[in-house]
Amino acid sequence: MLAVHWFLPTGGDSRDVAPAGDGAHHREPSLGYLAQVAQAAEDLGFDGLLTPCGTACEDAWVATASLIALTKRVRFLVAFRPGLLSPTLAAQMASTYQRLSGGRLLLNVVTGAEPAELARFGDWADKATRYERTAEFLEVMTGAWDGPLDHEGPHYRVAGAATRAAPEPRPPVYFGGASAEAEEVAARLVDVYLAWGEPPAMVAERLERLRARAAAHGRELRFGIRFHVITRPTADAAWAAAAELLAGMDDDAVAAARADFASSQSEGQRRMASLHQGATAGDVRSLEVHPNVWAGIGLLRGGAGTALVGSHDEVAERIVEYADLGFEELILSGYPHLEEAYWCGEGVLPILRERGLVADLDRSPAPGAVSTFR
Repeated sequence: MLAVHWFLPTGGDSRDVAPAGDGAHHREPSLGYLAQVAQAAEDLGFDGLLTPCGTACEDAWVATASLIALTKRVRFLVAFRPGLLSPTLAAQMASTYQRLSGGRLLLNVVTGAEPAELARFGDWADKATRYERTAEFLEVMTGAWDGPLDHEGPHYRVAGAATRAAPEPRPPVYFGGASAEAEEVAARLVDVYLAWGEPPAMVAERLERLRARAAAHGRELRFGIRFHVITRPTADAAWAAAAELLAGMDDDAVAAARADFASSQSEGQRRMASLHQGATAGDVRSLEVHPNVWAGIGLLRGGAGTALVGSHDEVAERIVEYADLGFEELILSGYPHLEEAYWCGEGVLPILRERGLVADLDRSPAPGAVSTFR
């Protein structure tokens, strides 16, 4: 079965791709609005909600915890940077979260970031050091769940690390990164490896390499992929919506973003930026890098920069193509997130359910979930 997740816009939302806070269509990430998105995702049958991390958004732990009592079933994929808190504290936070949410926590460990963002948090470690630290962090965090743990390494020294009780279930660790350092951490220590939405020909080779790396450690990985989505009843309507997003992108802002991406230390960001190098100004279809895979979001937005664009049937077919490559989890988002959740949840998910790829709608609360105020 495919797990299909949505996105919680804790940095704000908009009908435009412009950064949060820009433009006339900006929506603040208030508790009321985030609750609307979370409840819509839950009612439509999405499995979970990815929540980002960084200074451009609200804190992921706090924001999602505020939604526990306002939802019943949907899970929260909480992104955090391992260099900014102790692994024992992370183990305690995750364990508490699992008990209070009825087992609805997923952990997204984020090692990579641009130097300016890391500097805001006082993290000056170089890339190789950050990935080395992440590996040790994961060893200590998961070890604390089975504690007490004594550990002494290059980055952490703990004695008797433990939590009040082990989390039940143990939250799976999601992790992404296109560099060799990232792939080694994934192969050794994580549960789900996440890739940004590259065309199949680009991403298939990486999946094979990671399978081999994991097997060398006696492990198997699950794979997830991250896309935006623009889906409508007809292909023409979907591409018209994509063209509207493209028309709203300021040329100067696009040029500034391209310059930013060119200086990025992120291998994944460089791969994303390469997808729109041959685009023709104003031509929405020149950014189609594979059938129904559109690189237009990445003209302006860092990180995941591709969208699945097409009719509900076309988008479902493209998802099947990626599932056939070996992706078992899909993280989607849209502009704006509330409306696009309905387009996708009412248009695409039923097709995937009919094909037996997505579980039937389950409106029952998660086992052990707290009572809600809905």
